[in-house]
Amino acid sequence: MPALLIARIEYPTLDVRPYLNQLDALGREAGLRISAAPDALRVQALNRLLFDELQFTGNSDNYTDPRNSFLNEVLDRRTGIPISLAVVYMEVARRAGLHVEGVNFPGHFLVRCQGQIIDTFHRGAILSQDACRVLLRRHEGEDATLEPHLTGHATKRQILARMLVNLKQNYVQMNSFPQAKDITELLLAIDPTATHELRDRGLLAYHLNDFSAALRDLQTYLALSSAKPADEETRKDHERIVEHVKTLRRRVATFN
Repeated sequence: MPALLIARIEYPTLDVRPYLNQLDALGREAGLRISAAPDALRVQALNRLLFDELQFTGNSDNYTDPRNSFLNEVLDRRTGIPISLAVVYMEVARRAGLHVEGVNFPGHFLVRCQGQIIDTFHRGAILSQDACRVLLRRHEGEDATLEPHLTGHATKRQILARMLVNLKQNYVQMNSFPQAKDITELLLAIDPTATHELRDRGLLAYHLNDFSAALRDLQTYLALSSAKPADEETRKDHERIVEHVKTLRRRVATFN
């Protein structure tokens, strides 16, 4: 289970088997509850187990704590962020024989089951279209429109990448650059064409005083993104990277 292995960034010797066993046990218990419930009440049966009895809940008090992204910690502490709680929800549901899919919603990951949109961060709240619209505008601005693709099915790769991006942002905010760089390596392994991750790996190498690696990545980024930037923000970012490359060339030259 790749999402559980992310925790080895922080806990290199983590044995994932006890956590897989825990998910299996939760899945068996959920299966009993779901099989005893009418079809229309299966989501409520799963929600009662996870949110009422086991008390899984969103960590609003310390949202950016990296532990919220590690499934071992989420299972131990029964708290996390929307996407990590959603992964636990999906894994338990799958083991219970209930089909649940992720929804890669902007700013707040959701799940869908039996046609219902569910917010695992808020204890399994069922969201109407209007509630989804309010949530979207909270993250994307008042002009945002709830298009059908925004509530489409999230692939396993998209879920894994989103978990890693969240975690990388947390580590950067904490100035934990070695961990952030490790995550960027994983993101590039998932999608080698992600030039913005190549840029970030170069910037993180710069912070870690690995000037040769930083120069190599940033020069490659500029070469791959040499077309005229599509917007003002991208243009300014491109110019900033050009200045970094000039500085790095001078620094690397002094080592030769």
